[in-house]
Amino acid sequence: MKMKLYSTKIVALSAITVFLLGSCGADKDSPGYEFMPDMYRSPAIEPYVDYGHLKERENMDSKYHISALVPPSGTVPYYGTDSATVMMMLPYSRLANVSFRETHGLYNSNLSMENEYELAAADRNPLTLTAENADAIFKTGKELYNTNCAHCHGEKGNGEGPMVASGAYVGVPDYANLTNLSDGQLFYSIYYGKGSMGAHGPILTKKEIWTLVHYVRKFQNADYGPGMTMTADTTAVEM
Repeated sequence: MKMKLYSTKIVALSAITVFLLGSCGADKDSPGYEFMPDMYRSPAIEPYVDYGHLKERENMDSKYHISALVPPSGTVPYYGTDSATVMMMLPYSRLANVSFRETHGLYNSNLSMENEYELAAADRNPLTLTAENADAIFKTGKELYNTNCAHCHGEKGNGEGPMVASGAYVGVPDYANLTNLSDGQLFYSIYYGKGSMGAHGPILTKKEIWTLVHYVRKFQNADYGPGMTMTADTTAVEM
């Protein structure tokens, strides 16, 4: 009886040893053998996984295939129950001109044969300035501007940012000379890009771009504020 129990212990210990050693490998960076891979790897698409090289196997057909796909056209993130914010975040109604395919690399976008920039002249800023929100909007606008715009347009919006001073870019306009542009045209230029400026639509939300439009107006007239709009002579007038 004791001999049988001893033999059973030996067999069990041997099995455990083989099991443990079998999970090891010569590669010090290897996690070892995966006994239940579905517990470790999600079957869903993982954007930053190289599907051409998995589990020590190389698949050349997938090696250079991008797994991070563009969201379906027309889909929007969820922004809560405030109807004004939801409407602001809906897909932009203006399309980039077909020429933007070559000038700004918008190959996968829906493009238009129309001059949508001119059509955008009729668009008004849906982010309304009030006495209660103006300070917060201008503060956020300044933060967004310093992060995304000041390197070219300059801290004062005069087109003399560090990138221009270095000679990397030329022809960056002074915002004081753009008072003839509507809110919609400023938005369109930021969203899709204009001249040497690339599209900021992929990195800024529509609310953030409309916030920047308000902040840019401050460069054109220091009196710009709640209940006001800009006229062609940079005079701030009540709406």
